[in-house]
Amino acid sequence: ATISVDNFIARLRRGQVATAKALAIETVNEVRRVISISRWTSVESLSELIRAVGRKLLSAQPRELLIANVICRLLRMVTEESEDVKLVEGEWTAREAPAPATPTRGTETPGMGLGQQGGALLGRTFTEQVSTMLDVETTTLQGFKKTILNEINEYIVELVKVEDHIAKSALEYIHSNEIVLTCGRSHTVEKFLRTAAEKRKFHVIVTESAPTYEGHEQAKALADLPNIDVVVIPDSAAFAIMSRVNKVILGTRAVMANGGLVAISGTHMIAAAARHHSTQVVVCAGPYKYSPWFPSSDGCFNIFESPDPVLPYRERDLVAAVDVVSPRYDYVPPELVDIFVDSTGGHLPSYLYRLLQESCDEAKDLSWCIHE
Repeated sequence: ATISVDNFIARLRRGQVATAKALAIETVNEVRRVISISRWTSVESLSELIRAVGRKLLSAQPRELLIANVICRLLRMVTEESEDVKLVEGEWTAREAPAPATPTRGTETPGMGLGQQGGALLGRTFTEQVSTMLDVETTTLQGFKKTILNEINEYIVELVKVEDHIAKSALEYIHSNEIVLTCGRSHTVEKFLRTAAEKRKFHVIVTESAPTYEGHEQAKALADLPNIDVVVIPDSAAFAIMSRVNKVILGTRAVMANGGLVAISGTHMIAAAARHHSTQVVVCAGPYKYSPWFPSSDGCFNIFESPDPVLPYRERDLVAAVDVVSPRYDYVPPELVDIFVDSTGGHLPSYLYRLLQESCDEAKDLSWCIHE
């Protein structure tokens, strides 16, 4: 497990795990592998084991919120299952454990007709019950391990199918002959648009998302659909064309606890233009992207890349005279988002706190890795 985690950490540091869903699934797989082969004797030791794996992964990418989101979800899963196990053990103990006898004067075993054999039977039964109790506790711990692994397997299946579940709501938000604007490369948005295109015909405008030009990849993925007319525009034209757009559909890397987005660079400009023109902004995001942390600043969770695509190093005189900042993500405040669409339906940004209470736990134990 150590070698496997180290390999995963090396890939994280090199940036070889690109998509958000792939990162979440691989993180869960690493935790599941560690749980299955490690020796732990209590729920507390299991929780600490998951935290240790989370801290080690976060040390490779301290600003990657998806890793922390998944670890918090797994901790919540263990907490919920452990409460059920404790409840079962408590009921069994109260029902089956014999109450200690309190002999009184004049009351003896021979006088009750049990004799010495009856006393030996009572003592043997008590010993058997204590032994059985120990066996049940051991079996319960093993069964708890199987239960946790089964829950993790179900969580992986949920992550694999999250895009399909989000796409089921596509027809509620996209109507015929509408003009939809999106930006960047998002597999969730692509699946969302593909599902709507099965029954409705509409237009899609994709901003090119310079300097990575991921918008060209998104447009190419949608170009083969007969019911979608795709147009690619430069980022600078987003405000000019927003007056003709009926709806903006965006993907995101992570969703903060206040409803803000950590999305690809250029998203904030599009969301601000949509708010100026009173255009609805719909964000497609799986529940694993919901983060329990609040942004302390716009750049606290951002990653800065090489500025060479923006200003090549061959421009020696110009490079020496200016400072070029090339952030990978934008922070979009919750005031610019109208609705979130996840696998359970649509939610307002103000409702995210309730969703986080149901899915995340013990975020404070991992916060030090992120805020360093």
